[in-house]
Amino acid sequence: MSSTDATPEEDMLIIHGGTPLEGDVTVRGAKNLVSKAMVAALLGTSPSVLRSVPAIRDVEVVTGLLRVHGVDVELDGDTLYMDPTSVESAGVEEINVHAGTSRIPILLCGPLLHRLGRAFIPDLGGCNIGGRPIDFHLDALREFGAVVEKDASGTHLSAPNGLHGIRYELDFPSVGATEQVLLTAVMAKGTTELRNAAIEPEIIDLICVLQKMGAIIKVHTNRVIEIVGVDELKGYRHRALPDRIEAASWASAALATEGSVFVRGAQQADMMTFLNVFRSIGGAYEVDDDPVEGGIRFWHPGTALKPVALETDVHPGLMTDWQQPIVVALTQADGLSIMHETVYENRFGYTSELRRMGANIELYSDCLGGTPCRWGRRNFLHSAVIAGPSKLHAADLQIPDLRAGFSHLIAAMAAEGTSRVYGVDRYITRGYENFEEKLLGLGAKIERPVTK
Repeated sequence: MSSTDATPEEDMLIIHGGTPLEGDVTVRGAKNLVSKAMVAALLGTSPSVLRSVPAIRDVEVVTGLLRVHGVDVELDGDTLYMDPTSVESAGVEEINVHAGTSRIPILLCGPLLHRLGRAFIPDLGGCNIGGRPIDFHLDALREFGAVVEKDASGTHLSAPNGLHGIRYELDFPSVGATEQVLLTAVMAKGTTELRNAAIEPEIIDLICVLQKMGAIIKVHTNRVIEIVGVDELKGYRHRALPDRIEAASWASAALATEGSVFVRGAQQADMMTFLNVFRSIGGAYEVDDDPVEGGIRFWHPGTALKPVALETDVHPGLMTDWQQPIVVALTQADGLSIMHETVYENRFGYTSELRRMGANIELYSDCLGGTPCRWGRRNFLHSAVIAGPSKLHAADLQIPDLRAGFSHLIAAMAAEGTSRVYGVDRYITRGYENFEEKLLGLGAKIERPVTK
């Protein structure tokens, strides 16, 4: 039985809260890079090797997608070997096995169009946190020369005249759309200029992967990326950058539970914005730069946490995936805090569960505490005011999406009493490797329900 087929009782974690988290955890490669680097392997004419691969469900999904397209994929520890020399078309039914579990299939289109001249996209899944339309992707692919046809089974793409370079400007520096352009442009004939591109660390690491394969990619100022198409790409050998989202999640858990957690593998450079926020709230941290065993220790210093006014933004701003765990920590700050979400319009749905636990959180459609954003005056509840400190109490919680789900785990661990959190296998395993073992290693009092 897969995690998505589990019954509610089987897909539930019992958490006895009130215990500070103490100890060490290790983070591996970033979920938001590893899956894209796996897709990039499709472009090579020789095998690729990706290191520091986390044991998460998104990796399983992309592995399945690659295999049905003829890629030989083998995992040895945390090292992934991918041989794309026999890439082939996959049937609609084979691909649809993965429909509804990931948005990755859309990123296979460019590489498959280059390798096979055709591609298919099933219905896309992922977390329900706001509009993430595939229009950006399809519009860009059409510009490259793809022909897009939709039917009841999904979206079919072909490239009867091949793909050619384009000049393209994104309305918003979308990470997914930037990845799409990069994966398509590297072998398109001519030069592609992408304006208003995303420049997140995971994007830069993907560019490093593609450059190792033989791509010519120039990152200019003002979010402009220039890609010169090449005729052939080889395989790569690459170690994925550490997952800064998971690192921040453990940091926030340490703060909310008044504990101390050393996150082995966390890197200061990619977390500078988060570290500034963490310190502004009143948290303490220490960086260990050892290249093998280094990381960052995060802890609650024992003094009252401070309220802050924050807003999410594209890199180098406050990452939207850091928002939810920070909000849980802010429920324990002494005063009024503001979180203004500017990336996704519907990312505060998880706060209803926090309110049931005793958190004092109000949502507003106004752009509070920062500059006006694209969601202003559109009636989206995209600003939160958090009044603290709040004494959290246990509750039965239903996880709505991946990042909110981990925040619910943090809240349950910080609360008094026993909580039951539903949906942990469906969502948490998508992006957090061995999260139960890590929680137990930090002293969390958790258990699975006894099932017949």
